[in-house]
Amino acid sequence: MRLLVIGGSDAGISAGLRARELDPTADVTLLVADRYPNFSICGIPYHVSGEVPHWRNLAHRTTDDLEAVGLHLQLGHRAVAIDPAAHTVTATTPHGDETTFGYDRLVVGTGAVPARPPVEGLDRLGPADGVHVLHTMDDTFALLESIKRRQARTAVIVGAGYIGLEMAEALTTRGLHVTVLEQVDQVMPTIDAELAEPLAEHLRAHGVTVQHGTQVHAVTADGDRLRVDTAAGSHHGDIVLVVTGVRPDVQLAADAGAALGVRGAIAVDRGMRTNLPDVYAAGDCVHTYHRILDRNVYLPLGSTAHKQGRVAGANALGGDAVFAGSLGTQAVKVFDLVAAGTGLRDHTARDAGYDPVTVATTADDHKAYYPGATPIRIRVTGDRTTGRLLGAQLLGHRGAEIAKRVDVFAAAISYGASVADVADLDLSYTPPLGSPWDAVQVAAIGWERVSSAVPHR
Repeated sequence: MRLLVIGGSDAGISAGLRARELDPTADVTLLVADRYPNFSICGIPYHVSGEVPHWRNLAHRTTDDLEAVGLHLQLGHRAVAIDPAAHTVTATTPHGDETTFGYDRLVVGTGAVPARPPVEGLDRLGPADGVHVLHTMDDTFALLESIKRRQARTAVIVGAGYIGLEMAEALTTRGLHVTVLEQVDQVMPTIDAELAEPLAEHLRAHGVTVQHGTQVHAVTADGDRLRVDTAAGSHHGDIVLVVTGVRPDVQLAADAGAALGVRGAIAVDRGMRTNLPDVYAAGDCVHTYHRILDRNVYLPLGSTAHKQGRVAGANALGGDAVFAGSLGTQAVKVFDLVAAGTGLRDHTARDAGYDPVTVATTADDHKAYYPGATPIRIRVTGDRTTGRLLGAQLLGHRGAEIAKRVDVFAAAISYGASVADVADLDLSYTPPLGSPWDAVQVAAIGWERVSSAVPHR
């Protein structure tokens, strides 16, 4: 069995590793466009901040580790064409030549590319001018070189999603004054405004200038600095970082005849099969099955890519693995706070045909009499008619186990639990770490109390 994998990040590596686990005789080759296979892109902000001192520490596994388990890495090989009829892939080599690889089965893990907003000047300005995106290791090196070369003291970040906020912290930690600009009327558009506003105030308390609800119109060079023009005025910075989301990188697969699905991502079934014979796809380049919505969405997350890659690798060897689906569960640390969410919010639940009720609760992370207790803000969304748990959002101190508490909600949602079921869970208790009724259960009980008092429409 010749398994060829395009891509050396989460999905591609997971596919290759799973294939070798199931069949140690499988010939698994990975085409990696750069020289950084299996690097944690999610860890880039922590290298920029200096918390992860050396960039090599971002590697989940070293090249030697990957080759030791039998993966054949073709570094610096960028796939440029797939011929599904001939079962071949053409790639450029590090020297600019072209070479062809044959396959019995193919996994496409081309990931995503940064989405460039329609802002005047971004088509002309780049790293040499101090304007950056942040998606690869090469992007990271270019940003760090720019900070050094320009002796940067100020930065403007366009985009206040989780990467934008993580980078606001990272650059502030490096000693830069940071301005964050966001076109929607809050930071972290994936959580409710009731939690986003205290998160924005936390950023401001750490010296970050936050301006949301404003459209960026242009980025221009202004002497030795850069000027970012918005509807509410202009901001100057030594560097500008544009982190306004990503779009699936599908051109290679589309040119070969792969069908596209939600938001132009590669269409796959839950076995990660494309419409092309013997071709699978996984990760940020594909659409994703959503467990609650029971339909495909586009949710590019590293955790999802790992799971999808594992399914693709198993099925490429003749297996029948099924991707269980995503809830969009994620968490982000911003200075001393952590925001997390899973499942549906009120408006997405309503759009999906549910009759949602969202209830806000605040509870301590552990017993108040034990020193250091901090409040957790929790918003629980459930269906008014059935009581089914649909989603949850949390905001609290970084020591309050926010990520693990959102995981309780994610696990409950995954198995169709009601909100009342969460209140009945047998969760651990010790005064320094929790309470007899954990914060997630206090929130569940609060939802039951309020939802039963809300009349049906």
